[in-house]
Amino acid sequence: MLAAGLAGVEGEYELPPEASNNIYEMSEAERASAGIASLPEDLHDAIGLAERSDVLREALGDHVHEYLIRNKREEWDAFKAYVTPYELERYLPIL
Repeated sequence: MLAAGLAGVEGEYELPPEASNNIYEMSEAERASAGIASLPEDLHDAIGLAERSDVLREALGDHVHEYLIRNKREEWDAFKAYVTPYELERYLPIL
């Protein structure tokens, strides 16, 4: 977090305008037209963003960055393989 803030200061990134509306009540189209992006919806999307992040790679160093991405991919694979109680209750009787 500190590295991202420092990168913004050093790179003189321009801040987006303040969101004065309740963004949770806005539609996706309204948020997009206001330039408000959403956070990743799942770990898979977050991993992709983290993998392409130069700021994260520079903050962690190549070795730790690669280790983090590798471990998070393993975590995502384990999550995808997990069968929830909801799925068992809903779909097992159909089989």
